[in-house]
Amino acid sequence: MSTGSGADSAPAPKSTHDLTTSDRATSQPSRSPASQSPPSQSPASESTTTEGATQDGGPRDSCTSDGEISGGEPSDREISDGETPDGPAVERTTGGGTFSSLKIRNYRLFATGAVVSNIGTWMSRITQDWLVLSLTGSSAAVGITTALQFLPMLLFGLYGGVIADRYPKRQLLLFTQSAMGLCGLSLAVLTLSGHVQVWHVYLIAFLLGMVTVVDNPSRQSFVSEMVGPGQLRNAVSLNSANFQSARLIGPAVAGVLITTVGSGWAFMLNGLSFIAPLTGLLLMRQHELHKSVRVPRGKGQLREGLRYVRGRPELIWPIVLVGFIGTFGFNFPIWLTAYAHEVYDGGAGLYAFFNILMAAGSLAGALLAARRGSSRLRLLVLAAMAFGVLEIVVSFSPWVWLFSLLLLPIGMLGLTTNISANTSVQMASDPEMRGRVMSLYMMVFVGGTPIGGPLLGWVTDTYGAHVGFATGGVVSLLAAATVGLILTRVAGVRLKVDLRGGRPHVAFVPRKEQLATAA
Repeated sequence: MSTGSGADSAPAPKSTHDLTTSDRATSQPSRSPASQSPPSQSPASESTTTEGATQDGGPRDSCTSDGEISGGEPSDREISDGETPDGPAVERTTGGGTFSSLKIRNYRLFATGAVVSNIGTWMSRITQDWLVLSLTGSSAAVGITTALQFLPMLLFGLYGGVIADRYPKRQLLLFTQSAMGLCGLSLAVLTLSGHVQVWHVYLIAFLLGMVTVVDNPSRQSFVSEMVGPGQLRNAVSLNSANFQSARLIGPAVAGVLITTVGSGWAFMLNGLSFIAPLTGLLLMRQHELHKSVRVPRGKGQLREGLRYVRGRPELIWPIVLVGFIGTFGFNFPIWLTAYAHEVYDGGAGLYAFFNILMAAGSLAGALLAARRGSSRLRLLVLAAMAFGVLEIVVSFSPWVWLFSLLLLPIGMLGLTTNISANTSVQMASDPEMRGRVMSLYMMVFVGGTPIGGPLLGWVTDTYGAHVGFATGGVVSLLAAATVGLILTRVAGVRLKVDLRGGRPHVAFVPRKEQLATAA
């Protein structure tokens, strides 16, 4: 399913020295590359009106004593973003707990359909990996399959963002979800007929990747059209929780189906599962969607998106970090199949069990993220560093019980890293640029897999699963440490560790005892 950017989606703090983003809707000058209105200033706030957005539609930056910039308090005036000719968009809320965005009908339909199709997707992923391994006996072949599925994102991902910004996202999602269902049914027919060959799997993986080029940015940015800025952070976190909840069920069902009736029925159920999100999209009340900023066809829109991201440190560096982690640190299909098949002499059941443990940790990370009130880049960097360290530690585990146990925090930290980066980037993007920004985010996050998948698959086949897994952890750790140092310099702060009082306290403080301010 997809999510589109609404006109009232909250652009987050725009300071180039921001270390914190918040979803509080307060006043902030819009920085659309296409058009800027001079802000009207007052001692308390700055605001401006841009095309497709209302005045006081963005957050206000305020400096805190630790050198971070956080969103200001909400305006007293009722925000009218998302109003339709029939009246204001309904069910606009700004709080309510971990599951607050589920109070919105359209989002409930979206989430319900998504959990069904996500279960099918995870069944298909596990079955596909095991099918390729059974046909070839090679971890590198599993890596090639994964690479082919994400190669289109690397090659064409930015164009998908332009399409998502240009056309109605709900209609785009109806098309992409239908196409994904057909791919699943095609693989099911080939497998059940007994004619499946590895090149069939490669081809269908590539076709799925082509559809994902449009589906991903559309789905990512459609969330704000359903829930508005006040619930965007919560909805993004619940989307991840939804996906990880399905990850708990899908691999278990896949393991049972593979060992009892065969791989073909798992693919069949995956193809049929897309009926649920299609139904949810068709039942949505369109007048309750928040207005989106539609970008007309024009020259240079791709370059405009790249320039926009390049000039904003709060966008470019989180994207760089998730690019390294997605390319080298998230190759779990390669590593977990190798550990289940070679290191611990297990089978499809053990591989499914490993994925269930990863999902449980990821679900915990998603629910914790849904409760947090802000997305701190500090949390992003620290979670990414801890993720790399744990990957190195677990790679040399001599016991299957210890390996399994450590998969839980690895899943939690990996998901925390992903959600923190995703939310920070969405909140820091102007609505009319969000599709292109999120396409770049997804391009570097999953588009690096065609490079990292075969490379780490070769390392795993040549030097063993232990070295392959540890290599991903080392690269993730070094990337997180480097990006953390760059962000602290950009923000004009330094890391301070205080050991007084018997309890260590870690915080970012301004350099030269001055608060970090925008350049």
